[in-house]
Amino acid sequence: MTISSPAPAPHTAARAPSRRDFLWQSGGGLGGIALSHLLDTQRLPAADDSGVLSGQLHHRPRAKRVIQLFMAGAASHVDLFDHKPALEKHHGTSSDFGEPVEAFQNGLGPWMKSPFAFRPYGECGKMLSHPVRALGRVADEMAFIHSMVGKTGVHSQATLLQATGFQRPGFPGAGAWVSYALGSEADNLPSFVVLPDHRGFASNGPKNWDTAFLPAQHQGTIIRPGLPNPISDLRADRNSFVTDEGDREGLNLLRTLNRKHQQANQSDSRLEARIRSYELAAQLQLAAPEALDINGEPRHVLKLYGLDHQPETFPSQINVPEEINYFGRKCLVARRLLERGVRFVQIWSGCDNGFPRRNWDSHEDISRDHGPLAEGMAVGTAGLIADLKQRGLLDDTIILWTTEFGRMPSTQGTKGRDHNPYVFTNWLAGGGIKGGTTYGPSDEWGYKPADRNNPTHVYDVHATILHLLGIDHEQLTVRHNGIDRRLTDVHGHVIHDILA
Repeated sequence: MTISSPAPAPHTAARAPSRRDFLWQSGGGLGGIALSHLLDTQRLPAADDSGVLSGQLHHRPRAKRVIQLFMAGAASHVDLFDHKPALEKHHGTSSDFGEPVEAFQNGLGPWMKSPFAFRPYGECGKMLSHPVRALGRVADEMAFIHSMVGKTGVHSQATLLQATGFQRPGFPGAGAWVSYALGSEADNLPSFVVLPDHRGFASNGPKNWDTAFLPAQHQGTIIRPGLPNPISDLRADRNSFVTDEGDREGLNLLRTLNRKHQQANQSDSRLEARIRSYELAAQLQLAAPEALDINGEPRHVLKLYGLDHQPETFPSQINVPEEINYFGRKCLVARRLLERGVRFVQIWSGCDNGFPRRNWDSHEDISRDHGPLAEGMAVGTAGLIADLKQRGLLDDTIILWTTEFGRMPSTQGTKGRDHNPYVFTNWLAGGGIKGGTTYGPSDEWGYKPADRNNPTHVYDVHATILHLLGIDHEQLTVRHNGIDRRLTDVHGHVIHDILA
């Protein structure tokens, strides 16, 4: 069954505008109404044979919410989490992979050790590099997967694969699927929120969190913490003719029209759903500013996220204080959103390609790019994990760290690394995850999985997350164009070895 949201009939001179036309055209201009189609507070009822949950989980859940941390541009596993003594021993010698290798550019130079020193952290003794040392204090909460494999070394396709489970556009993001299945726990906030990089979108932009053939209210709502207008159209511009009083009067008029039309069309459930969305958008105007305001957080909490000392200006080149400030703020806002009922929060680090580098695509200089990005990510993420734990939220919150692919263990130029879709790292923490564990090692170079016959795919990670949320990934389906579509396509196995 194809599910779509009805659009209003086009207005023509030959037909007088209907009540729905007026609601669509005039209501769409009110502050905050542009977000109305993104909001939903209820699970969608459906027949059992449709594959959509009918308000019932498939099994007892371990978690209720998800945070996805996405490093755009391809973070290097061998420079952050996947320590390779062989690269230190053979640094500078000719790389011999033992097989033909297809590089993305020209990254088959000599073996290159990481420019960052590694040392063990936590009771588990996990080896972490210097830029991510802040994660050392929460290493025992984390489960690392070093055998992730992709299908392509092209950023746009690989990013879509990790975000939606498919390499091409037209499929819902993971957050949209979770929102569709579980809805929101809040009546005044969206269920799926996206916090993009402050420099811009990653490859594919909003396609990474689109709803595609799912109802539009499950699309990711973009929020930019720290900006004067963090949510587009939430408030009218101060110089606009729209005032708070006029906004209220417009909403009152819509309510009057709603009541009259409902009395005449009591069987029109589509209109009722749209009216509910408009009302929720109005509630968002009140709820969002409070949820995004971190000024009331105590100093010890701000310190967890590296936000106790915030510079007013930053250097033009990529730098550590700026990365800590922006990423840490997003992590703190994510915690505030989750504790207010948001179901899925996606945090991005890095935007699309550009020079100087503004993402993790370190073809030229790993130390220059990965150093600041990794340190900013690690400080904010460690603070998030510690804060969730002290509030009792980590037990039922899943944290997923991912990137589109890894980087080669050999050199590109003198200091950079080329794309490596053949193996990379994910890690998870929180609700139902066995902390302090490592699953699926890569080979001695960090080039491919050690067990090449049993790699880990994004489908397995998605299946595991859905499982922890109480959902059987094979049963959460929607029929679209004659095919029962699901987040995991026709693949996926729950990774039981990382479950507590």
